[in-house]
Amino acid sequence: MNMPHRSHLSIAAAVLLLAGTSIQQGHAQMNHARTKASAPDADHPYVGMWITGDGHIRHNLLPNGRYDEARGRTESAYRGRYEVRGNHIDYWDDTGFTADGEFIDGVLHHAGMILYRDEKLPR
Repeated sequence: MNMPHRSHLSIAAAVLLLAGTSIQQGHAQMNHARTKASAPDADHPYVGMWITGDGHIRHNLLPNGRYDEARGRTESAYRGRYEVRGNHIDYWDDTGFTADGEFIDGVLHHAGMILYRDEKLPR
């Protein structure tokens, strides 16, 4: 049986170690960037309830930078934090799931869904 040469193992270990360090630095930079953003003001135009046309998905964007998502009869199906930069929104669910969306002409486009402000929901 052919055994890898010890120097090849050392090189592979060094590459894995450097890759791990780079990933950790990237996560640290992302976490630092996240903490720089402040919670939206209560009067921010995107704070409030956003609902799909059928009412099944409901995103409540809270003024403290947290969101609460209901699905059908399940209230608080997902919770987490969010940040809005311009018309872009990033979500970080408390379970570790991440997602994003765009506000276009007063409508939230998120994960293939279209959500409307509660008061602007087409009836």
